[in-house]
Amino acid sequence: MPSLMHPHRSLWLREIADVAAPPAPTLRGDSRADVAVIGGGYVGLWTALRIKERDPACDVAVLEADICGGGASGRNGGFVLSWWAKLATLMHLFGQEEALRLARASESAIGEMRDYCATNQIDAHFRQAGWLWTATCPAHIGAWEKPVRLCERLGIAAFERLAPEEVSRRAGSSLHRAGVLERCGATVHPAALARGLRRVALERGVRIYENTPVNRLDRARPAVLRTPQGRLVADRVVIATNAWAGRLRELRGALAVVSSDIVATAPIATELAAAGWTGGEGITDSQQMINYYRTTRDSRIVFGKGGWGISFAGSIGPDFDRNPARARDVLADFHRAYPQLAGVRIDADWSGPIDRTATGLPLLGRLGGHENILYGVGWSGNGVGPSLIGGKILASLALGSKDEWSASPLVDQNFRRFPPEPFFFLGAHLVRGAVRRKERAEAAGRSARRLDVALARLAPAGLEDH
Repeated sequence: MPSLMHPHRSLWLREIADVAAPPAPTLRGDSRADVAVIGGGYVGLWTALRIKERDPACDVAVLEADICGGGASGRNGGFVLSWWAKLATLMHLFGQEEALRLARASESAIGEMRDYCATNQIDAHFRQAGWLWTATCPAHIGAWEKPVRLCERLGIAAFERLAPEEVSRRAGSSLHRAGVLERCGATVHPAALARGLRRVALERGVRIYENTPVNRLDRARPAVLRTPQGRLVADRVVIATNAWAGRLRELRGALAVVSSDIVATAPIATELAAAGWTGGEGITDSQQMINYYRTTRDSRIVFGKGGWGISFAGSIGPDFDRNPARARDVLADFHRAYPQLAGVRIDADWSGPIDRTATGLPLLGRLGGHENILYGVGWSGNGVGPSLIGGKILASLALGSKDEWSASPLVDQNFRRFPPEPFFFLGAHLVRGAVRRKERAEAAGRSARRLDVALARLAPAGLEDH
């Protein structure tokens, strides 16, 4: 279970006024609930909200170790993407019919988020300007061909092929040599979304306890959740702690915890206009340690990189809140992508944990076969949009409903585990070094060493199929 987090906050969280307000109470003494949700991020909050929508009388309690949104939900880049880029993996795991259903559901979730925010007055800065998947060096041109051609073969117009000059124009940098656009992609202010969901949950009667880490989960019926100052007995439990779930014995080895490191510029409206990046697209390159970047409502660039920090045995310490050395490396990549912006001021940098699975898809199900203890983890850096799907699945399982969500093939998958420690940690560093050398060679226009290419193939899957 998660421990209390360290105080370094993302720019997103520092911009949200209600974060400075008094937190929800800490759980003290003995209490009881119909459903206990461990984790106050997107998945936990969507689950609680879906349960209350379907059964308003259900007593739901959310236990959060920090504040709601203090983890990955308030630290990510704010990309709201579908699973069309993962269609080949979905088909391999679940067959064509279920893969298409899940991919369509993930696209629908983006519009559902937009509508939910509008209906509930959550100003999450939602902007559906598309996702631009690009190549920033010759070696990466065509990295998108597998999922794009698969969609085209099945008659799905998920991606739009763009001329190279159109990609450069939209991205505001000639370094972007080619790419495709997925029009359904959107961006949000991550912390505004998380805190908005928190507000709505409280309005719907969800009990929220912040600064309440769960130190022990007794896998009984009913389950017992023990915290530093209290105890909660619950008929059903939902574990939605993302990267922190890697320490649960049933999930040990299922998640590789790596960092996502981000820098944010000062507002630079004039410079963005001069560069031509005015459409609001979210952009990623085609590296394995992916660069992802987007603009904000107040004309900042938020530029991040995934996969540089690696956890040992699922431990998540201050290095996953902030790492100045990694931030300097991210800044170097930003300056490479936008050399004309090398002089702009950087206002903030921060880190956060990503819970990668071997497939890049989430894991949901019943913990150790316990019907009353559920989990939804492993969002692999693409959980903002799919978390709505996770909330529907977990709500159906928690309520005992027999429907399309509880019957989803995502539930109770036979997931592949990573090697045990210390072999994973040592091997992951070896692979990361190979990926880094490979990508530096490719960026410089050189051929990567065969050994580095071979080792790089061992890296866990990301948000795209290549």
